[in-house]
Amino acid sequence: MSKAVFATKIDPSYNDLPEEWYHFPRTYLRAVESALGDFIIYYEPRRSTEALNSRGGRSAYFGTARVVRIELDHNQSDHYYAHVEEFLPFPRPVPFREGNHYYENGVRRADGKTSKGAMGRSVRPISDGEYDLILQAAYAHILTEEKAISAATPSSLEFVPFAFAEEPQTFQRPIVERVIARPFRDAVFSSVVKEAYSNTCALTGLKIINGGGRSEVQAAHIRPVSHSGPDSVRNGVALCGTVHWMFDRGLLSLDDNYNILLAKEKVPDTIQRLINPSRRMNLPAQLDLRPNPQWLRYHRETFFKG
Repeated sequence: MSKAVFATKIDPSYNDLPEEWYHFPRTYLRAVESALGDFIIYYEPRRSTEALNSRGGRSAYFGTARVVRIELDHNQSDHYYAHVEEFLPFPRPVPFREGNHYYENGVRRADGKTSKGAMGRSVRPISDGEYDLILQAAYAHILTEEKAISAATPSSLEFVPFAFAEEPQTFQRPIVERVIARPFRDAVFSSVVKEAYSNTCALTGLKIINGGGRSEVQAAHIRPVSHSGPDSVRNGVALCGTVHWMFDRGLLSLDDNYNILLAKEKVPDTIQRLINPSRRMNLPAQLDLRPNPQWLRYHRETFFKG
């Protein structure tokens, strides 16, 4: 097994759904097979589509996941799907280069410039050390909070502050073991969802900041983790406490056009008066942060009592 970088565009020509699968041609089969059972990093290139002159991509790493199996695409010859689990987004997308530092040594030429040929490969192997450094950069503020908690309550965790290094750093406990733990994943999910919705309830427009300066809005999974829902911002929505409770119990839901659905005769008038008058949810400005219709559909079909 070896870790790898999987590149996927904002509007990919392949049938990618990074939270669940990565679609690729036979050209990369051996490289993907090498990553089977291990973790990968997702990378968004500058080109947003297949058009050579397209732009808009972040040129940054944006999430991690574990490759669990590879299947043939029965609808397109010589293409495959790498199915993933444990997807986790990056609260801070990590540029492939910061100053003179390259997170992937393989994309840096001997003269210190970027190798366009290497960057053009959609699947690229990376070392454990490179993977660890990318994760440290992506989750720096959450790891810092974890350090503060650990200082207050001593535990077996050892925090290593993010820093560039010529040689991979050694950790008492590998960072990947920490980021796949449920408390850490919950913290990341909450962070990315609240930021996407500007700490505002998507169904009521309420934004309440407590005395400590923290938002009272909550991050709700659309398809729950207990139902194999991913910790993706596209599987999340920011809701105030009561609305979150009602959403989880199917008294509220959303259609594919983001209209708010209320279970007939089950939502009190007091709550209905809080719901956005337009009966439409407030959406993140970025299209790629909005709820994915497949998870909205799952919520309606599995939980909604309408």
